[in-house]
Amino acid sequence: QVQLVESGGGLVPPGGSLTLTCVASATIFRFNNMAWYRQGPGKQRELVAQISGLGITNYADSVKGRFTISRDNAKNTLYLQMNSLKPEDTAVYYCNRPTVARSGGSWGQGTQVTVSS
Repeated sequence: QVQLVESGGGLVPPGGSLTLTCVASATIFRFNNMAWYRQGPGKQRELVAQISGLGITNYADSVKGRFTISRDNAKNTLYLQMNSLKPEDTAVYYCNRPTVARSGGSWGQGTQVTVSS
């Protein structure tokens, strides 16, 4: 049974916007820190943004002011609103619990974001 399902990726021009959605199981999501990660071509997976169960957020310097992470605890759903997209944002985007990500746990299929003219 799939427990992390990312969606919302696609092809957008530079400067465009996109919203990603992650639907997680209650076991993974409930009151836990959640985060968005991305992996670009030939690059290591990196942390993009994270949010605590109480809504406290942190962002990578590369996306500050452009991306917004949010959560809906009633729906076990995580969001990433991406604005002013740049070609260097091109990557496969994943959601996960940071504790799971750091310990070599399972990942979902991710969703591809391509920023190109």
